[in-house]
Amino acid sequence: MDAGSGLVHTIEVTAANVHDVVVAPKLIRDDDFVVYGNSGYLGIQNRPEIQENAHLAAIDYRINHRPHSFPQVSDHALDWERMIEHRKSSVRCKVEHDFRIIKCQFGYQKPRYRRLKKNENRLYAMFACANLYALALAGRSLRET
Repeated sequence: MDAGSGLVHTIEVTAANVHDVVVAPKLIRDDDFVVYGNSGYLGIQNRPEIQENAHLAAIDYRINHRPHSFPQVSDHALDWERMIEHRKSSVRCKVEHDFRIIKCQFGYQKPRYRRLKKNENRLYAMFACANLYALALAGRSLRET
């Protein structure tokens, strides 16, 4: 998803046994310089396909850490690590808004078909509609983006 426009630009559909970090290089575009992700993407910068590509290695990866990895602080101290993680999460939550649109507005509750290709086609159509829906809510047209 593009953080500036709020539109979904890339979708990758995989089986449930494929980890998110495996398909992450396919989701990054050439004009991306900062990438946000949840804790499922920890260690993405250490993967060989990222280190071999000069553009992917130069990207600033801002990945949320797992909550249990934070040390305990006293009641009156500022917890800077949790504040930083909260800022990362506030950027990442923009993606979740589009999932809410396809689930609530278009009724995508669970995969209906038995093959990945059919589900992928359905998701492409729904995310295209979600992009148009988000543009309509913002009062913009496709020419302005």
